[in-house]
Amino acid sequence: MFTIIKREINSFFSSTIGYLVIAVFLVINGLFLWVFSGNFNILDSGFADLSPYFELAPWVLLFLIPAVCMRAFSDEMKMGTLELLLTKPVTLKEIVLGKYFGAVILILIALIPTILYVFTISELGNPPGNWDVGSTIGSYIGLFFLVLAYTSIGIFSSTLSQNQIVAFIIAVFLCFVLYYGFEGVASSSFNISQLGMKSHFDSVARGVLDTRDLIYFLSVTVFFIALTIFKLKKQ
Repeated sequence: MFTIIKREINSFFSSTIGYLVIAVFLVINGLFLWVFSGNFNILDSGFADLSPYFELAPWVLLFLIPAVCMRAFSDEMKMGTLELLLTKPVTLKEIVLGKYFGAVILILIALIPTILYVFTISELGNPPGNWDVGSTIGSYIGLFFLVLAYTSIGIFSSTLSQNQIVAFIIAVFLCFVLYYGFEGVASSSFNISQLGMKSHFDSVARGVLDTRDLIYFLSVTVFFIALTIFKLKKQ
């Protein structure tokens, strides 16, 4: 499995994909948080608080992670290299997990530079150093689990079509439905928001680590990884 992970990471950074993903994520967040006027601009809010970043990041990742994952298996199926990969001394489960963790590591690398935002708001606080440590750490933990869930959905979607664009659209749709879809329905009719990822992400972001929220994210992740393995076995 570690060979597959290494292969995936090398393929990301041997082309422009890895660098582009990191750059796009940082540029979009930077523009909305520090340059563009609006609800997400930290300087306009008057508070040394990173909550605008944690409101924005799930939506940016909703498009970015499917873009990273869309070629995971669609390319392999299109070029006929999946069968060749299966002739190697690795199991199908190891291949899926290798591609999954390779994508997760890339996204986490993109998240690491945003820790600089913490030092920035710490200096902007009055007095300096006056910021909500608990909610910030909780929000980063929430983002980590959200990345795990989004990536599993993206990997699964890449098995549904040999066309990368189709795989991308399916992944974005599934991520949107599972993140905000239940929240939208709950606001207009039935209270089923607990079925969506946004409700659980917001709960963790408040700085309270409830095992129910963590189990939810892990369940979604395991479910879509299992679906991926089942789909490939069926093929």
